[in-house]
Amino acid sequence: MTFISKYFPHILLAIYGIEFAVLSINPYARDVWFVENMTIVAIIIPIIILYVKGIRFSNTAYLFMFILPFMHTIGGHYTFEKVPFDWFNDMFGFERNMYDRVAHATVGLYAYPLAEYLLSKKKVASMFWANFTALCAIVTVAAFYELFEWQYAIMADAEAGIAVLGAQGDIWDAQKDMLMDTLGAVFALAVFTIKRKVL
Repeated sequence: MTFISKYFPHILLAIYGIEFAVLSINPYARDVWFVENMTIVAIIIPIIILYVKGIRFSNTAYLFMFILPFMHTIGGHYTFEKVPFDWFNDMFGFERNMYDRVAHATVGLYAYPLAEYLLSKKKVASMFWANFTALCAIVTVAAFYELFEWQYAIMADAEAGIAVLGAQGDIWDAQKDMLMDTLGAVFALAVFTIKRKVL
């Protein structure tokens, strides 16, 4: 086992820590930065606690879990609507900034570690149930997060609320975000299934 393979989760955590520190300096809107980053810290801390308690995932699972915090921290710094993402938008001809849509797809990548855990700990009887349960969990989390965004947009300062909501004038934003979460989960579970069958 190489050094990188052995300490892969530690390396990812260090990268996230550096990114968090750098992008905490002079964000576009401090209140938006706080809300966006606290939701990610609420994900990172349980992953660390699980690791310390001896519940470990594969390096692929840790990589998938890393992408969301990495992208979300960038979104928190700029606000998702203002992230410099023109190269992607221009490539596909999008008029709106699609950074938040891509970031939502990374939420679905958490289906991979969830399915991996359920199967390795024999919490479910088969690959099908591991995948199905993980997919249902992601869809549920996606729906609850959209409710959280909606409530924050109602209760917060108008400008901050709109920045966190990130709808950019799209009345179907919540539904499209949930679709991206789901598609991300489908992709992650396809990778998980292929890897299990190959290995």
